Amino acid sequence: MATVKHPVNQVPAPGKLVMLGLQHVLAFYAGAVIVPLLIAQSLKLDTATTIHLINADLLTCGLATIIQSVGIGKWVGVRLPIIQGVTTTAVAPIIAVGLGVTSGKGGVASLPAIYGAIIVSGLFTFFAAPLFAKLLKYFPPVVTGSVLLVMGTSLLAVSANDFTNYAEGTPKIRDLAYAFGTLAVIVLVQRFLHGFLGTIAVLIGLVGGTAVALILGDANLDKVAGANLFGITTPFYFGIPQFNLSAIISLIIVMIITMVETTGDVFATGEIVNKRIRKIHITRALRADGLSTLLGGVMNSFPYTCFAQNVGLVRITRVKSRWVAAAAAGFMILLGLIPKAGAVVASIPSPVLGGASLALFANVAYVGLQTIAKTDLSDNRNAVIVTTALGLAMLVSFKPDIANAFPAWAQIFLSSGMTIGAIAAIVLNLLFFHVGKQKSTTVAEDAQGRGVSIEEINQMSKDDFVATLRSLFNNKTWPLEEAWQSRPFKNAVELRAAIQTAVLTSAEELREDLIHDYPDMAQLILASPEEAAIIARDRGSLGLERLDDTKKAKLESVSQEYQQRFHMPFVACLGTADTVDSIISEGVRRLENSPEQEHRVALSQIVEVANDRFDILMANANPIRSAWDRKFTQVEED
Repeated sequence: MATVKHPVNQVPAPGKLVMLGLQHVLAFYAGAVIVPLLIAQSLKLDTATTIHLINADLLTCGLATIIQSVGIGKWVGVRLPIIQGVTTTAVAPIIAVGLGVTSGKGGVASLPAIYGAIIVSGLFTFFAAPLFAKLLKYFPPVVTGSVLLVMGTSLLAVSANDFTNYAEGTPKIRDLAYAFGTLAVIVLVQRFLHGFLGTIAVLIGLVGGTAVALILGDANLDKVAGANLFGITTPFYFGIPQFNLSAIISLIIVMIITMVETTGDVFATGEIVNKRIRKIHITRALRADGLSTLLGGVMNSFPYTCFAQNVGLVRITRVKSRWVAAAAAGFMILLGLIPKAGAVVASIPSPVLGGASLALFANVAYVGLQTIAKTDLSDNRNAVIVTTALGLAMLVSFKPDIANAFPAWAQIFLSSGMTIGAIAAIVLNLLFFHVGKQKSTTVAEDAQGRGVSIEEINQMSKDDFVATLRSLFNNKTWPLEEAWQSRPFKNAVELRAAIQTAVLTSAEELREDLIHDYPDMAQLILASPEEAAIIARDRGSLGLERLDDTKKAKLESVSQEYQQRFHMPFVACLGTADTVDSIISEGVRRLENSPEQEHRVALSQIVEVANDRFDILMANANPIRSAWDRKFTQVEED
């Protein structure tokens, strides 16, 4: 009997492969080329150099995507439908390095130090990949979120310069019209267009703004006429790399943040394509990032990571083949060999670029805020880290001359708001959470309603442990009994992990029994208020919209078909954003799973329910956090 290939490894028909590959290039293109454009403008590079950087970027993007999606040997490349592109996280530090090593002059002379730092940071990422799990504890959401926040806000100054076309006095109305017009198009596309078109909002804004400028005579394509039809970048085109310690440290910090982002993107892609992600997959993906970044330093490009917008496109299209990503890589390489394509990009007027980059960089800051929101906002230590990092970053951004008061070796750290903000977040996190004796954090309530710390939980008997955490599961307590065996726990993260491991690695009959202990989605959603009070105690279980007869029939049909196929209840963890339609869609999608895969999915949903209840336990044990939760719930209900 022939072995059935996983959808990730299947190759679509040639025509379909070409069209799907082009679609990924369109979604990726604006985000990729805007990075060399911004760096070139900030470093005052001429047109020929800008075109060269754009083509080098596209060529290396293609090679990096092949490394990640196709893989090299057993140890490099995650082999998922992932597109690699230049990370926007690196823009601010690269600009800071370029201006710092040339005393603000920029130009081609700044590039060797930049590429030296990129090469070393790529090597660091490659060799640190297997050890990343140990480094991760030093980069919790409060650090990565703060770094992204200060990056986004610091980069807004670059957008402002493009907005006004570098005017020192009052900017021209026409420049502002192009900038605000481009931004308006991007916002309107995101508001009114959905699916694939929504993912290319920045590209539509850039094309639209440039087209209007060409029609009105405020832009031209003279650069395209003067560019060569064919050309290829060569290694170390701008000279032998220079290795500046401060620059290297800055880029290593960037790559650590990028490693966190890549880990999230790989897990997200694995979920979309129904492929279980293990530690070895993360290691392979990070090695690919490191090798691609090293290649970028050699081939006159920049640091590389997974492109999140293309992960979203995989979800939209439901095309899971990694060979589609490889096809897109082929188009990127082709574009990278055509300087005229780079010249078209270099012809984009500065105000149009400013409008697009404003949306892009503000989005980076927003992602930072989302990441910070994952922390305990009631913990004053987190507040000090975020506010101090942001305050120092803005101080240096508003008054860059402050750096001149320090020795030359320190100026590269202090001349960039992003750099000083990132260093402040990292150092303060070490100070508050890793140096000296840490204060205990309550993680649950005991039978008397008293908050208990992780130290107290470690000292509990099995019966007390089970009683304290009893609400994490419905009627079965064996996961808690097994988790108790893993004491002592260093923190709540280890406690949570022990409970998850107990669920996922137990005997098959216990796992089957646990699944049947949870209500079917139709039973849960169609329950009366009295029944819901008993079986729907989880956050997100209530508040779904009122059901009409059609939706009720669909839900019951999916639930019945699910039970007939898998002989178990359709279990899912309801989130605050879930609707009946999304639950029905999830049920239809899960019906395509094999019985073995679906048992894993059902168990993972039970783990998510336990995670949600664990968060509620922690909130209830912390009155301040609980008050905030109630406040936000009230706002949503109002």
